[in-house]
Amino acid sequence: MLDEKRIKEAELNVIRYMDEGLLKKTDTDIQIMKVLLKNAKESLRVSEEIHQQNISALWVIVCSYYSMYYYANAALLKFKYKVGDKIVHKVTSDALIVYIRSKLKKSLIEDYETTKDEALNIAGIKADSLIESFDFERKKRGFIQYETIDFEKQSKAKTSLLRAKEFAKEMEKLLIE
Repeated sequence: MLDEKRIKEAELNVIRYMDEGLLKKTDTDIQIMKVLLKNAKESLRVSEEIHQQNISALWVIVCSYYSMYYYANAALLKFKYKVGDKIVHKVTSDALIVYIRSKLKKSLIEDYETTKDEALNIAGIKADSLIESFDFERKKRGFIQYETIDFEKQSKAKTSLLRAKEFAKEMEKLLIE
C-alpha cells in the first residue's frame, strides 16, 4: 500500500514537474491515446508470449512494465496530462499517484457497489496497490536489466506479468468511462 510519505513526495514532485514543464496540462489527443493503448496491449501480449515460451524472464519483466507504462500514460492523457521527455518514468509514476489514484479508487468502488461500506476501504487499498505495482515494476525493470543474474529473474517475471495484467484490466475500465 502507498504510504503517506510516498504520496506527499509525489504531490511535491508533480508541482515541480508542472513548473519545469516535465508534466503539462493538455487537450486529450485521441490519436496519441490510440497509439499508447496499441503499444500497451502489444507489450502485454509480447510479455505473455515470452513467458509462455520461457524465452526470457528479463523481457517478460520489461514488456510487462512497458505495458503498464503505456496504459498509465493513456490514462493521464485522458485526464488531460502529458508527460514531457525527461525522467518520463518517474514523472509518470508520480502523476499516477496525484491524478489517477482517486479516479481509479472511484472506478473500483463502482465495481464493488454491492458491498459499499467495505468497498471504500478495499478500493483504496487496491488502487494504492495498483499504483504501487507500477512503481515496483519501474524499479525492478532497472534492477533486473542491469544487476540480476538469470536464475533470479524467472520468479520475478511471473509477478511482473500478473501485475501488468491486473493494471491493464483496471486502466481499460478507467479509460472507457
